[in-house]
Amino acid sequence: MKSFLASTCVVGLLLAALTQVTWRQARALEGLAELDRVRRETSLVIAEQHDHTNRIRTLESRAHATRVARERLGMRAPDATEIVWLSRPATAYPGGVR
Repeated sequence: MKSFLASTCVVGLLLAALTQVTWRQARALEGLAELDRVRRETSLVIAEQHDHTNRIRTLESRAHATRVARERLGMRAPDATEIVWLSRPATAYPGGVR
């Protein structure tokens, strides 16, 4: 009888240990799945950021600004004869020298 009780306790402890190992492994797999999801989401956000950066570069480019000014505002680049160079008087700067 004593041997049966000891065997039952050992089997019970073994089952408890196996249950705990199974539970920990399940939690680890859930954590890995969450990590994978966050990595994919981060990759998408980084790709979106690169797209936005490229879009900003395009919109800030001289070629784009020139095209928009021409198409929307009817502007054009001046001819060489239309350019007037202005100089600032020397007193415009502190000490008279820039």
